[in-house]
Amino acid sequence: MHHTHKDDLLAGALLDLVGFLNSPQRDDFILREAGVALDRALFPLLVRLGAQGELGVVELADQVGRDHSTVSRQVAKLERQGLVVRQARDGDQRVRAARITSAGEAVVQAIARARQTQFDRLFRTWSDADREALGRLNRRLADAMLHAAAEQDRAPERKRAAEAALPRTPRQRVRQL
Repeated sequence: MHHTHKDDLLAGALLDLVGFLNSPQRDDFILREAGVALDRALFPLLVRLGAQGELGVVELADQVGRDHSTVSRQVAKLERQGLVVRQARDGDQRVRAARITSAGEAVVQAIARARQTQFDRLFRTWSDADREALGRLNRRLADAMLHAAAEQDRAPERKRAAEAALPRTPRQRVRQL
């Protein structure tokens, strides 16, 4: 595959953005700006639950890139703080989903306001059209990445299904022809 300067520019920008967004210092800054006393390890879980609604621990762990046992302990901390509740999902006691409470929603809203203030400072010299284009193109990129990830996750299942459909013996293979 031929790499271009544009690809290198995009890759570099994405690495910088991911580094910035995953920085514990940025999380601490947002939490301070929001006036929220919350362990920064819990911050992305609460925000994700606020955006996604009810999620099981495994789903939440996949979305934040952490081990499900770690996320389970962290969700329990959020529950003790009154920011989320967990309940059986679809009547199955083995699967417990978490959702934010009204207190959790208040924290998520405070974080959203602090994030918006930070964006306003970052984009103060940008035109409305540039901000809209950035949002639209980032959404398009994120959607393409999510689609590609879902395809990659399904690939092993499709391979197993195809292998299972293959004849097992030479005689079966000849009959299939």
